[in-house]
Amino acid sequence: MKTMLIAALCLAAAPRLAAQQHGHAHMTPASSDSDTAFAAMQARGRSVMDVDQYTARHVFESLPDGGRIELQEAADDTAAVTRIRRHLEEIAKAFSRGDFTAPGLVHEQRVPGTGVMAAKREAISYRMAPLPRGGEVRITSRDPDAIAAVHEFLAFQRREHRAGQR
Repeated sequence: MKTMLIAALCLAAAPRLAAQQHGHAHMTPASSDSDTAFAAMQARGRSVMDVDQYTARHVFESLPDGGRIELQEAADDTAAVTRIRRHLEEIAKAFSRGDFTAPGLVHEQRVPGTGVMAAKREAISYRMAPLPRGGEVRITSRDPDAIAAVHEFLAFQRREHRAGQR
């Protein structure tokens, strides 16, 4: 009985000890699960977008008339910039059709705001513009319900991608 208790305690402590040995003493099973889920989402993002999620920087910015999605490569990498721009052009076209399949695949769920954005696709404009190391999709509307849905979509993306807003 004593041996079983010691074994159980050792098993419970093993992840914490491993984290401490690797300089991650702050990690708990919950943050480990979160990091695993984030890494899985990043891998799906790379597959769906053909963009390295760890070398590209996302910005999801809410604006009074909608918002913008910015994606830029961290380094000068012409091939990566080309892939980012191609992806953003495809996203602008798909979103214009009310097709939000790509974000759904990346996040493995229906992304908040996309139902209204799809229903109000005629009231929303998506325009891709190049930036020095990638591009942006500018999302605009005059419809208050559409704008609220865009803001909901962008807030979810910001949180899930651990991305900033300018």
